[in-house]
Amino acid sequence: MDERRLTHTSQQDMAAVLRRNIEAMRSEREREEAEATWGERLAGCITAFTGSLTFVYLHVALVAVWVVVNLGLVPGVPRFDRTFVILATVASVEAIFLSTFVLISQNRIAALADKRAALDLQINLLAEYEITQLAKLVGAIAETVGVEGVPPPELEEITREVAPEAVLKELDEELKDRP
Repeated sequence: MDERRLTHTSQQDMAAVLRRNIEAMRSEREREEAEATWGERLAGCITAFTGSLTFVYLHVALVAVWVVVNLGLVPGVPRFDRTFVILATVASVEAIFLSTFVLISQNRIAALADKRAALDLQINLLAEYEITQLAKLVGAIAETVGVEGVPPPELEEITREVAPEAVLKELDEELKDRP
């Protein structure tokens, strides 16, 4: 019975931590969105719309009407782009602007991803440090209590502190060696 209560309490604690973390992430996203410039928000909206099927359907319909009218298949409607040069020009200009809006959105997303990656790295380094300290403490307690055979080679490895700069240097060298 006590074990079930402990498990239930642990689940409640975990749920509370998850709710807190989800709320923190939601608040951070809202803050990031509030800090976005007018242009970034506009680029985001345009990118979201142009990346939708509605945009594709709209373009298919517009191009189809343009082609049908300019082939002279609609009685009473004069042809205005017999060589389709205007259509090609409009499509080219549209592509230039759309690619610019997409790049603006991607730059913003990349900056946010870099920020989150830096946070992840900081949390991972802190967790690594804390785990190392806990392993040292457990080893010291085991030694004090007189538990024998506790420090296998793996425990010795765990209690060695990791130098983040050495890991980063090794990763950089590995990336340089790739083709």
